[in-house]
Amino acid sequence: MTHPGELRIEEFTYDLPDAQVAHYPLPERDASRLLLYSDGQISEDTYRHLAQHLPAGATLVFNQAKVVHARLLFRKETGGAIEVFCLAPDSRYADIATAMLQKGEVMWECLVGGASKWKAGQQLQIVHTNPAFTLYAQMHSRREGSYLLQLRWTDSELTFAEVLHHVGKVPLPPYLNRQAETQDSSTYQTVYARDEGSVAAPTAGLHFTDRVLNDLKDKQIDTAFVTLHVGAGTFIPVKAHTMHQHPMHAEWIEVEQAIVARLAQPATGPVIAVGTTSLRTIESIYWLGNDLLNGQEPQLHDIAVTQWQPYETAVQHPTHAAMAALLAYMQRHNLPRLVTRTRIIIAPGYSFRVASGLITNFHQPKSTLLLLVAAATGGNWRQIYDYALNNGFRFLSYGDGSLLWIPETNRVAAHIR
Repeated sequence: MTHPGELRIEEFTYDLPDAQVAHYPLPERDASRLLLYSDGQISEDTYRHLAQHLPAGATLVFNQAKVVHARLLFRKETGGAIEVFCLAPDSRYADIATAMLQKGEVMWECLVGGASKWKAGQQLQIVHTNPAFTLYAQMHSRREGSYLLQLRWTDSELTFAEVLHHVGKVPLPPYLNRQAETQDSSTYQTVYARDEGSVAAPTAGLHFTDRVLNDLKDKQIDTAFVTLHVGAGTFIPVKAHTMHQHPMHAEWIEVEQAIVARLAQPATGPVIAVGTTSLRTIESIYWLGNDLLNGQEPQLHDIAVTQWQPYETAVQHPTHAAMAALLAYMQRHNLPRLVTRTRIIIAPGYSFRVASGLITNFHQPKSTLLLLVAAATGGNWRQIYDYALNNGFRFLSYGDGSLLWIPETNRVAAHIR
């Protein structure tokens, strides 16, 4: 396996005209265009007809993470404003769900706009009227590139998730270059979102409607749901000269035991990840099972899958064996769901263990997401992106998308496991 650490990010860029950035979604989610790619051949349709392009017996894996209103605008006593972007809970909490359910007070890692104007010991506040409560923020400590804040509120019956819903704003990606509007609360959320904690939507899923999901069911195409809480790191461009110098961000994943059990069984059809986040999740859990077969206990309380683990693990076991080992581990430890963090980077040189296909949007130049697309297309990402650019496809979070079939040469018998 080629180590992707030597890859130069300059080789993964393209010119993206602002006119092709989708600053708003289409009125109908499933009217978005769908580029179809398989073995070097490109065609197109719309998401409304997705089921026609998938075989019966296939399994689509969705990320059911729910976006929280992570942008907070606090006021100083002098009247000035300071914007806070809630990144992730402090490590004292077992997982994001636990942190979101805290009442009265929580510790949160945040980005702070105008931090230099926030004097030591100064308390900021947001006053809300219906329901009536005040949210206070105090700076606890500084971290590399962020701050740990103490957030407390006067209504001790409210959870932090409820507080964010009342006083926060939708954290639209910075490349949209606009403020969140009322409709973004629903349009920047999948119809199947469930687990609160993401600061960005798993955007490949924004195209799905109840109509599309029913069509999949009618064709006997299975669906499975996992959770990867998307962090702000997904928007960070790669600035390093080579990928060895780029630290991949860690994100929380949650996978129920029943999903691991399904993946441990002989497959009846291909597994297609809906979004790069779903793909990173199902590929990550393979490496947890592989560790178990190699006699290593997974570090679930920490980062269980490291950035370069797939490329630096000498002994790699069959997918079904790794999934069976992970399932046995969960049963042995009475874990109804797996909760941990992954830092996996999927780039050219990666051999896919679970996924046979990927449904995804069109991503930013010089991004780790584009590297993932390059890996999933056998390096033919430029052919796909040139077609999309030349044929008026809409790009980024609210844009159109694609169904990419991973070449056999880039998979380790993922479709039969």
